[in-house]
This record gives sequence, structure tokens and C-alpha cells, in this order.
Amino acid sequence: MCAGAATYFSLPFEPAVVQVAMVCVFVFAAVRAVRHIDLPVLLRLICIVAAGTTAGALAGKAHTELRASPMLTRTLGPTMIEGWITNIEPGEKGPRLRIDVTAIGGEPSTALPPEVRMTHTLSLNVEPGRFVRCWGVLRPPPQPAVAGDYNFSRQAYFDGLGAVGYVQGRCRGGALSGERPGLDGVKTRIAQWRRALAIHVADKAGPEAGGFAAALTSGDRSFMNQDNVEALRNSGLAHLLAISGLHLGLVGGLVYFAVRRGLALWEWLALRYPVQKVAALAAIVATAAYMTLSGASISTQRAFIMAAVFFGAIVLDRSPLSLRSFAIAMILVVILEPQSVMSPGFQMSFAATGGLIASFEAWTRHRRLRGIYGGGIGMVLKSLVLTSVVGAAATAPFALYHFDRLAPWGLAANLLAMPIFTFISAPCAGLALVTWPLGLSNVFLGIFGMSLERIQDIAAWASNGGGEGFRLGRAMPDLTFVCLIVALAVACLVDGIWKRASLVGAIAGSAAGAFVLSPVQVVHVSASGDAFITVPEGLVERYVYGDGDGLSPLRFSDISTARDCREVVCRVPTRNGIVVIGASGGETTSCGDTLALISSREPATECADAPVWSFTAADAPVSLYATVTGSVKVSRPRCGHRPWTPCQEGEGSP
Repeated sequence: MCAGAATYFSLPFEPAVVQVAMVCVFVFAAVRAVRHIDLPVLLRLICIVAAGTTAGALAGKAHTELRASPMLTRTLGPTMIEGWITNIEPGEKGPRLRIDVTAIGGEPSTALPPEVRMTHTLSLNVEPGRFVRCWGVLRPPPQPAVAGDYNFSRQAYFDGLGAVGYVQGRCRGGALSGERPGLDGVKTRIAQWRRALAIHVADKAGPEAGGFAAALTSGDRSFMNQDNVEALRNSGLAHLLAISGLHLGLVGGLVYFAVRRGLALWEWLALRYPVQKVAALAAIVATAAYMTLSGASISTQRAFIMAAVFFGAIVLDRSPLSLRSFAIAMILVVILEPQSVMSPGFQMSFAATGGLIASFEAWTRHRRLRGIYGGGIGMVLKSLVLTSVVGAAATAPFALYHFDRLAPWGLAANLLAMPIFTFISAPCAGLALVTWPLGLSNVFLGIFGMSLERIQDIAAWASNGGGEGFRLGRAMPDLTFVCLIVALAVACLVDGIWKRASLVGAIAGSAAGAFVLSPVQVVHVSASGDAFITVPEGLVERYVYGDGDGLSPLRFSDISTARDCREVVCRVPTRNGIVVIGASGGETTSCGDTLALISSREPATECADAPVWSFTAADAPVSLYATVTGSVKVSRPRCGHRPWTPCQEGEGSP
């Protein structure tokens, strides 16, 4: 099902509903027809895979049709935007306001995007749940400029986010009679509760880690210091910020443990009723409440489904830690949120969970064969080490594919930070909630903040001491990524250490071959006015060629400028020739060994002695790729071929 959803979202065209339905009917009819035939194992497996693949593709198409909503296709503004603030997110240039739009100046009501996100650079005097009027500029959600870059426009489409922009001045509270009716009113009140909780926690947890504590309890990251966010990201501890499986697992686990142990103290009840089932139901309710209060983001919803399957298995007298429960959780997520299959959060969380379950099952079998049962503090410490090692290994391919880096001290940082988070931070947060009616929550919130300060210290140490970490030097090809996913699945599912090692080795070799034979990006001309060039050492360097108003690819966002070529001509060597930057009209350029000319204006093209690529700001974004045969090809992003990549007015699909 994951493969089917991923295939659907990766198609270069939008298939019609009839086409997807016909394929599904044909496949399911064929599977049903051969269901009672005694087929070889391989053919039976092919039938199962075919049925699951078509089901995943059908789920993706259904959600695309059901969630269709207006997206801007041109820049608007400055204009007046009115609506309700639903969330405040941190940003490098200021807080980002998520606004549920009610009106946009000059736009008909039928063309309004459901939500917009606007950056607020001045002091913020409004909060979630407030009706506001903002004077600002709106643009369509940015689309990926290079192959494999983060597809923000697809996420925005399924999140109902139809435009992004910035506020000119300040958003001011507006007067609106009455409260929002129905579900919108409930969402507004929840947003107000979340903001009040974030303010209270940030104040009581201390100035150093108050923003971190507020982000963990309410999902509101607007109080976090950006330096701390960067340190957590560079140290491999950024997963602590996203309220996901770890957080809901700890909340559900604490509630389950407390309720089960508490009910077991009542002997009459414990001998007559399965108290573990009552505890599991209480854990489901607690995790649902935490999901709602923290904003119910996609990652949190996915984590709740996994937690609900885990505790639901206890209610149904099934094994909660099994690959069957893992598969059920994944099936439910694909049905409810098929677009999340393409997100790094989905891939990394399920990869880590699957690897941990497979390791747990193998470890349990090994201990059982040796006659080892139970355990003490040593068992707990071994479990923490195994969790960190397996989690880091399972998520490494996804980190390299999506972020092109591995945190150099990520494993060490997790080994140091996770015991603090598991045994101090999470219990104190739970105790603060339980003792809130008694007026004792501030004590535990203070301890909660101090423990998070230590985690921030670990993140700062790991971030400052490790440099940039391990990088591949270029983007991982899709085929290499798929091979590594298959290798991970084989490592989890195949029995026998020698069979597993040989299969994983063969698939990893195929992944390495695909990496070596794939085209290499040599030049990318960005609409931001930057040129990103791969130098002979394999590193990517940034050169400024003009003043652009677009965004650079997210993959290159942290690369510092090597040289400003707006006033001088820069000659940058690559393995395929020299790239000349800043050569403007009227100049003569020697083109004997030149690969490309890049300028903000029309460059000189007197290059009769060699074929030379010529790009200006009007051509951006555009990339040059070199193949293993030595040829060079040009690549431009397409628009209009999928609902979440609409062409802007005046723009056509290349």
C-alpha cells in the first residue's frame, strides 16, 4: 500500500478517477479469481503485492479528489486579509501565523484558499483563536525547484494551505459579532487553550528551556529560541520537537502503568476483571486528549493511530509488539493520510518502529532459547542502547535522502539525552498534569524545565563538536533510496542470519551501483539570484549572480555564499568545464573550456568553438546534470501536471 501511494504521488501526470478505478477493479477481480487456486508462494505473494499497491494508489487518488481546495496562482497584494488565527509557528524571520481565511480584499469568496500562512516580522500582539485583519502580500505555495527537493506545495495542498506570504506592519484584532459556530468554534477554543497552556508552561519551566517545554506540552514552538532549534536539528535530537510516537508512547505508557498498578492494589477488582484492559482504554483516551491539545498535526495523528493499535491489541488479547500490529497501524495511516507516505516523518518513524519491533522479537527469541527471563536496571539500560542504535541505523537512509546529512554525534547525543527525557522529563510533565488541581504543578514544571536544559546542553555540545556531519556529496538517486528501503525490509523480515546478510549485501550493492551510475547535478540556477555549483571536490558552493525574489532549494539553504559575482566575473571550475558567472551583455567570453554562462541579464554567447549553455534570471530555476557517459542535460521543474503544482498566471508547463 505504501508503494502504491508513493507511485501515485510520483507520477508525472494526474490519472483520471476512471483509470484508477478500472485498474483496481481488474486487479481485485484477478486476485479474487485465483484466491482458491493452489498457487506457488511467489505467485501468491505477487497477487498480495498487486492488491496492496492498487489499494494504496486508490487511497491517494481518493484523498486528492476529496481535499481539492483553491490555491493561489498569482501574487496578491498588498491587500487586506481577514480571518481567524489557528496556530503560530516559529520562523527565521519571525512568527508564522496560520490564518483561517474569511475574506481577502478584491477576491471572490469562491476563490478563497481555506488557510494561509503569513510571516509576522514585528512584535506580535495577537494570539490563536483571535479574529485578525492583516495587510500583507500572498503568493502561491513554493514548488520544488530541483528533483528530490522537499515538495512543500503538495503538503500545503493536503493541509488546506492555499497561499503563503508576509505581513506589512502588524496584524490587528478585528471586531466580529458572536463566536464561530459548530466545529470551527471548537477548533478556536482548542487553539485558545493550547496558547494559554504554552504561555503557562513557558513561564513556569524557566527562561532557558521554557520554549522547549511549551513545544513538548502544547505543540506551540513559537516560544523557542532559533539557536536551540538549530542545535537540536544538527545534533540528531530534532525528533524530540515533533510530537510523535515517542511522546504519545511515553504519555500512554505512563497512564497505562499508573492505572494498571493502581487498580491492581484493589485485590477484589484485580482478581475478577482484567485491569490491563481498563488501563489500555485509559491510555487510548489520554493519548487522544494529548493529540487534540497539541494541535493534532499529521505526525501526531499518525502517532496516535500507532498508539491506539498498540493499546487496542492489549484490549483484544493480542501481542501489541508484533509486526502484525505494526502492519495494521501502517494500513490505517495509508488509508487516512496517504500523502504522508512521501514525508520524511512517516518514513523515519515507521522505519525506526519496524526495526525496533523486529529487533525486539529477535532479542526475545534469543533470551527465551537461553532461558533468560525478567531483568533489572541492566535490562533497561541495554534496551535504551539497543533502541538508539537500531533507530539510528534504520533512519540513516531516510536522513541521507531527505536531508543529505547524518548528525556526526547523533548516536552519542541520543544515548545521553534519552535517559534524561524518559526518566525525568516525561514523568515530571505527567506529574505536573496530575497535580495541577492540587496546586503543585509548578514544582514539577520547574524540574521539567531543568531536565530540558540539560538536553539543550547535550544538543549544543553535539552540534558544535561534530562539524557538518556525514554527507554523500550529492542528492541520493530515487533508485538507490528504493533499494535501501527494500534492504531494510529484508533485514526485518527474512529469517536466518546468513540468508539475511547475503540478501541485504546484494541489494546494498545494487543501491551503490545505482548511485554511481546516476546523473550528477553540476549547476543549479535558482530564482533567488544564486547559482549552486558542484566543484571538482564534490562540494556544492553558492555564487550570487543577481537579485532574485524567489527561494533557493531547501537542500541548499544552509550553504553560505562563496562569492558575490554581481559586479565581477567569476570563473568556477567543475568536472565538466568552467561555469562563468556574471558575464553580461557586451562582453566577450572565451568558450573553449566553458560549460555554462550565468548572468542576471543576457550573457555574451560568442562561442562558435564549443557548445555552451546560457542562462539568465528569466530561465530560473533550471539545472544541468552530467551523465556517466560525459553528456550534459538540462532539467526544468514542471507545473500544471498535478493539482498541487498549478502554473502561475503567465506561466506554462515546459
